[in-house]
Amino acid sequence: MSIGRTDLNLLKVFEAIYEERNLVLAGKRLHLTQSAVSHALRRLRELVGDELFVRMGKGMVPTARAMSMAPTLLDSIRRIESALGTEPFSPSQSRRKFVIAANDYVTEVIVAPLSRELQKMAPGVDLVIRPSTRLDLAEQIDLGRIDIAIGIFSQIPPRLNSCALMSQGESILMCNGHPASRRKLRLDDLTKYPLVTLSVGGQEEGAVGGFIVERGLARQSEMFDRRALEEALLAFGEAPRLRVTVPHALAIPAMLRKTDMLSIVPASLALALADRGGLVRRAPPYPSRTETMRAVWHDRDDDDVGHAWLREMILKTAQTSEEALK
Repeated sequence: MSIGRTDLNLLKVFEAIYEERNLVLAGKRLHLTQSAVSHALRRLRELVGDELFVRMGKGMVPTARAMSMAPTLLDSIRRIESALGTEPFSPSQSRRKFVIAANDYVTEVIVAPLSRELQKMAPGVDLVIRPSTRLDLAEQIDLGRIDIAIGIFSQIPPRLNSCALMSQGESILMCNGHPASRRKLRLDDLTKYPLVTLSVGGQEEGAVGGFIVERGLARQSEMFDRRALEEALLAFGEAPRLRVTVPHALAIPAMLRKTDMLSIVPASLALALADRGGLVRRAPPYPSRTETMRAVWHDRDDDDVGHAWLREMILKTAQTSEEALK
């Protein structure tokens, strides 16, 4: 097949259908009627010699051929757009939508204050938050379905870029009135009182050392320093009692309420939850590692002016959260 007689506008139709999985939504995105999108899809099918998308319920599901084409094709589209240049980005006038991958703890600490800033500076900009805990996170970034992922990453592949947002240690939360709430925590408290821990994936999901690796991207699964905790309790000859493990950070206040349990969480999350009332935060009675939260994006977006503006806004928001810990 020669590309010389190919209508390259069909590639944008492929992109829209692939990402929206719906002909009506693809048409709205392209400012085309559903009939026009259907006609373009028919031409695509004839060009490629494959159905590409099959109807399932109210949506369109990509075929194996479409799935294999998508990463290279969508990456090429974005590189062409970048090479051609973009109009100056005006936050106050933009109607752009950005997709951010974040867990609920990052949403609480970073995305919520970011959203408030955008409401003032860029009221027409929309945010879509996707769970960063999904197993295909790296693939979604590769396909351009996620603009920026925010989290703790121990390994980032060369095709992705990143910047450090904030560094923090851990804190321990307990309910008001807890027997240890009026003093500094001691190591023996961690053997006496059971723990609520935060984990979004264990060994059964491929986690090693508290991280899950996919397509070269290693994302944090356990939100506490298990090794430091276990080493600290060796002197007592006991292992910590991990009584409850939850996948959602915002469930922790409910788990601690009216109990004598403790919870080890990132320091910024502890501050946010304690500020809501009902919880007390304390420094852990042992040294734990400091983690660095990062923003990760595909290198094809480096020169996108709007994308760079959003990255800067995220960084400023994170730095404000980090300052609050001092």
